[in-house]
Amino acid sequence: MRVPHAGHRITSVLVGILLAGTALAAPAVAAGHHTGTAGSPAQTAEAAAPAAEPEGQVVSRTALHVREEPNTRSRVLGSLPPGAVIRLHCKVVGENVDGNNRWYLLGSGRPGYVSARYVRNLSTVPWCA
Repeated sequence: MRVPHAGHRITSVLVGILLAGTALAAPAVAAGHHTGTAGSPAQTAEAAAPAAEPEGQVVSRTALHVREEPNTRSRVLGSLPPGAVIRLHCKVVGENVDGNNRWYLLGSGRPGYVSARYVRNLSTVPWCA
């Protein structure tokens, strides 16, 4: 029968104490974050942060035109490359493009609309008011 080395036993005990201490401290931190007290730094930061705008990804094979209005006859304001992840402010009904009549108003203060036919939603986009 082999007797464990004393150094190994001490290391095991220390690791056990450290792990136990971590397990005891973690729930207190998590509970404080979720329940918090009025005016806690976590609550203040959450309340001050604006809600992030929904995102979408351009799925066209070529550059996607950004239009002044939600139709293909309106002036082109610019274009977005295939694969680009973009912010979307809201959606409207516009010209039907390949069976899809939804258009997205760009977010982040950018002017213009893009056809939803060529944008894959990465999050839910609300209707424009």
